[in-house]
Amino acid sequence: MDLNLLGSIVELGFLALVFGAFLGFAAKKFAVKVDERVEKIEAVLPGANCGACGFPGCAGYAKAVVEGTAPVMACPPGGAEVSTLICEILGTEAGETVKTIAALKCRGGKNRARDKFEYDGIRDCRAAALVMDGHKLCPNGCTGLGTCEEVCPFDAITMSEEDLPIISEEKCTGCGVCVAECPKNVLELIPAKSQVWIACNNVFPGKLVKSSCDTGCIACGICAKNCPADAIIIENNLARIDYEKCTNCQICVVVCPTGTIHTKKSGEISNDAPKIRAALERKKAKEKEKKLAETEAKKAEDKSD
Repeated sequence: MDLNLLGSIVELGFLALVFGAFLGFAAKKFAVKVDERVEKIEAVLPGANCGACGFPGCAGYAKAVVEGTAPVMACPPGGAEVSTLICEILGTEAGETVKTIAALKCRGGKNRARDKFEYDGIRDCRAAALVMDGHKLCPNGCTGLGTCEEVCPFDAITMSEEDLPIISEEKCTGCGVCVAECPKNVLELIPAKSQVWIACNNVFPGKLVKSSCDTGCIACGICAKNCPADAIIIENNLARIDYEKCTNCQICVVVCPTGTIHTKKSGEISNDAPKIRAALERKKAKEKEKKLAETEAKKAEDKSD
């Protein structure tokens, strides 16, 4: 073998040994100590890296929890189970968590809502919304191009024949990715236990709503007047539900004249309607009784004076 070649190999081997030793020394000398709890917490997280916690991925969230800058209940996909595991690692107690799921604030599919023009561009809701504020006549309606389906990290959304997203209650973790990506804000997070929600996002006056969609909220107030729990208010031409007050009685679903208020039990609502109407009649009778009692009390007070 050529002595020059052999010398070069020896020199390279020696340099590799020196540099390896130096790098090994530097790695130990300048190593950043990582709290073992960070690794343990990251191991129990779902690993979706969806960003719903507000941090850059599961690793960022785990680090923030250990540092005390993030709550243990901030992982929607993990829910109460993951929160409990994190607390066991940290030696703390978990508070109460409310599971949420995404709900669609729109029923204006291709056969119910009217278009301003025919859109023939990129199949992306965000891109379509940039063209004259979207092709739907309703400025706040679902564009129906399925961006939410594409961005959902848990495959919880599929598009219907009406070009509206169908959300799987079993798969949805309430991560909020679809809510953040929707350019029309037609998706919102509601408590998973809630059976009803307002399926409309149009804040225009009733006459304009009817001209653009067959199932839009016209702000008639019938739902609010008939709600026995006073859980519905009309705000900015749109009905809104206070989920802390709502008892899921579904009276609002029955009395809504436009079918705007949606329910998870849409297939059974016709069977429930008689029971709901009976409850409504009882409510009206109770109100009538109360007014009569107030009138009688006032008369008695006037006589005593």
